[in-house]
Amino acid sequence: MPSTPPRVELLSASEAAAARRLRLTPAQTVYAGDIAFHVDNALQAPDSEAMAVLLDATVIGFYRLDFPTARASAAEADTRRSVTLRAFALDTAWQGRGFGLAVLTACCADLEHRHPTRDALALSVDCANTVAVRLYRRAGFSIQATLPGGRAGPQYLMRRALGMGQCRP
Repeated sequence: MPSTPPRVELLSASEAAAARRLRLTPAQTVYAGDIAFHVDNALQAPDSEAMAVLLDATVIGFYRLDFPTARASAAEADTRRSVTLRAFALDTAWQGRGFGLAVLTACCADLEHRHPTRDALALSVDCANTVAVRLYRRAGFSIQATLPGGRAGPQYLMRRALGMGQCRP
């Protein structure tokens, strides 16, 4: 196992090809979707950031951050300061090594550093994806609501506060 923890950074053009080739199990693809699609979509969307998960110089994972636009209604004003985590995935070769929690910690620290006015990180996760739900709980997320639908059935809306120093190593 490498001596340095995984780190996160904005996905560069040279890393995008590697991120598109990330492999997921069929079950994970049901939950996370097509990673190549998310890479390309996040790179093109003005309200998204495509993020690389790196171990040394190797791309081992990907996620995207979606930011609410200024078009949010007054009723959604509190959500304008939150960020949505989507398509969080590590390549199958790097799973089961304890990197998930370290990556989520790095994600929060990065958000606190680059976007200090954001106050929460939110996500939706399929209720049946018990491994992910357990990981997100360990990372400080709490279930806010249960939503119907989703690719694999009902989803939990989970949220974690930012800006309170709890993400710093």
